Amino acid sequence: MNDLTLVVMAAGMGSRFGGLKQITPVDEDGNFLIDYSVYDAIKAGFKKVVFIIKEENLDIFKETIGKRLEKQIEVMYAFQKIEDVPSFVKIPDGRVKPWGTVHAILAAKDLITGNFAVINADDFYGYDSYRILSNYLANSNDLNEHISIPYPFNLVSSKFGFVKRGVLFYENEKVKKILECNVGYENGKVIAKPLDGKESFTISETHPVSMNMFGFKKSILKDLEDYFVSFMHENINNLENVEALLPIFLEDYLEKGQISLTYKVSNGTWLGMTYKEDLDEVKEKLNELKMKGEYPDHLWQK
Repeated sequence: MNDLTLVVMAAGMGSRFGGLKQITPVDEDGNFLIDYSVYDAIKAGFKKVVFIIKEENLDIFKETIGKRLEKQIEVMYAFQKIEDVPSFVKIPDGRVKPWGTVHAILAAKDLITGNFAVINADDFYGYDSYRILSNYLANSNDLNEHISIPYPFNLVSSKFGFVKRGVLFYENEKVKKILECNVGYENGKVIAKPLDGKESFTISETHPVSMNMFGFKKSILKDLEDYFVSFMHENINNLENVEALLPIFLEDYLEKGQISLTYKVSNGTWLGMTYKEDLDEVKEKLNELKMKGEYPDHLWQK
């Protein structure tokens, strides 16, 4: 339990949001969404947080969120660098984008000493989700079984347009596949449009979708390393735009039976900022949660 680490994927720039949305204030004290995530994680028993960031953003992270959180929890930084690839890889001229979410987690592998959770920096997941993760990681003894915390789609949609979500396919409380899709409302129905170009399909409003919140045993780091090397071998002649994505890794290893993935749907409050217009709603919802007593008026007491 004491080794529980929160790994925060924060290397991406928010293109649709129009800036570095991870450091956009969401309350009168200047806190970011990630402040609330770390607050909940500490309450659930996590002892360390590792931010995966671009190295050029280190100073601004330290000067903003870092100086607040280091008083509350051990804070470490990992840098996702495009040059961190197997020795046989020649990086294409002009490529500046890192190699995806598998690559991001591997950037933090030397800082992870036990079981860990992975989240997005720009999502608010709510305390209950961290409680579920903490309990599972502390009590599950199967080194090859991990956990996903999905949400019903209607709790994680945006009124301002389609959003990228991982649609879960499952059987007997086990995840069989996570399909990355753009999901949104069309003509009163929820339409999922797979990012791989396959045919669109309809899901129910309450269908569970992944928000990139996972609980992993430390053993998965070796699986991720093996997968990334194989991925680079398979794409060696097409490295201009490819990314090694966590859902694709999970699908591959689930299909081969090398890992298993349980899931527990969270019905807690989720908040995110895909579009600029989402910001006002996020602030309003956080104020409502404070009024209910779920968070103090001032998250970090002066």
